Amino acid sequence: MAFLEELAAALGPAVSTDRSELDRVRTDRSGWTTPEVPLAVVRARSTEDVQALLRLASAAGVPVVPRGAGTGLAGGAVGTTGSVVLDLAGMDRVLEVDEDDETARVQPGVVTDDLAAVLAPRGLWWPPDPASRAISTVGGNIATNAGGLLCAKYGVTRESVLGLQVVLADGTLVRLGRGTVKGVTGFDLTALLIGSEGTLGVVVEATLKLRRTESRPVVTIGATFPDVRSAAAAAAAITASGLRCAALELMDAASCAAVDALVAAGEGPAGDVPALGGHGAFLLVQTDGGAAPQEAEQALALIAAAGGEGRVALDAAAGADLVALRRAAHPAFARLGEVLIEDVCVPRSRLPEMFDAVEAIGRRHGLPIPTIAHAGDGNLHPNIVIPASVPHAPGEIPDVVWAAGEELFRTAIALGGTLTGEHGVGVLKRRWIADELGEDVMALSRRVKAAFDPLGILNPGKVW
Repeated sequence: MAFLEELAAALGPAVSTDRSELDRVRTDRSGWTTPEVPLAVVRARSTEDVQALLRLASAAGVPVVPRGAGTGLAGGAVGTTGSVVLDLAGMDRVLEVDEDDETARVQPGVVTDDLAAVLAPRGLWWPPDPASRAISTVGGNIATNAGGLLCAKYGVTRESVLGLQVVLADGTLVRLGRGTVKGVTGFDLTALLIGSEGTLGVVVEATLKLRRTESRPVVTIGATFPDVRSAAAAAAAITASGLRCAALELMDAASCAAVDALVAAGEGPAGDVPALGGHGAFLLVQTDGGAAPQEAEQALALIAAAGGEGRVALDAAAGADLVALRRAAHPAFARLGEVLIEDVCVPRSRLPEMFDAVEAIGRRHGLPIPTIAHAGDGNLHPNIVIPASVPHAPGEIPDVVWAAGEELFRTAIALGGTLTGEHGVGVLKRRWIADELGEDVMALSRRVKAAFDPLGILNPGKVW
């Protein structure tokens, strides 16, 4: 077709229509695979590549699906019929680190851990800390407003981004936000773009707000509980007390057993890690800053009052081992079989009720649902394990899993929560978004989308 010829003429070897490339972008880390097949993949290397593609796509009315490392969990960056998938993973340079102003300018394909490695020798760090940090990109974090283990105290991605360079649907390059820590000129379009899942524009550069590491002495606590409800109650009590822990992470009994099995198989974290199995739940607590020791003592008292047994890691290495156990949860679940990683968020005081609901939903549908949570902000990740006995095609989500998921989503909303805390809506949660937002807000959101993308070519079929 003429469009592909024009695209190849403009971008040359960056364009691929090879079937293996097209199949690669039909799925993500959720395990779900779309039955649709995109038209082409463009591996961008520069802002100019992105602009060239969008100018041609806008003129031809061809949909464009922005994509990073493909680590999403909601189908938000999968290719659709007739679309071009814009692969930004190759735009992976840290352009500048300003130590005086504590900022960095980066391209969207920079892997989160790679950014950390660049910043660490300079005594700086970037707070967003998703469990997927070893494989996820800054652009993906921005697309979904990702959080992670440290967001209870340091906030999600939106709190650590000062400005963006964005290519709009017609190829126009705009600069949003600023390099200063504060500024209120005009609408906060930077915040609007963060979490928009590639539906409003394509981020090609970000100015990040950094922090210094030397002010962060850390105390780590590992606490076990007889059941997950008491652990959730302890987490809620800690946040209600006014303590703002750097990390407050909760694992239920099934999660503890899965991590123990991973360690026993020699596939888990190295080091002197404790056994978690046999307990009803595990709570990881980290305090940091000058008051870290005193805050840890307060947390220990609240843990004991809730029926838990907490122990302070004796040194930084032991603390790192405890954190590694929590980060090992998703690899541990992968050993159980095919897993759909879910993401709901409730007010922190409602955590015990949501854990009760997850347990009951799993029983009703006959599905194992090991659950971990960023308990400091009420964000739960129920991991629905699809039994081998449930027939389904590869890349397909069985009806029983959809039914369990729907119960999880509706329960979270009923408890005053949300469908997604950090993974995004994408395709997989689109059918329930109106239940949370209501029709008036949906209509307003669609008008905003139309203002940025009047032809509707940016990631169509996702979110809205």
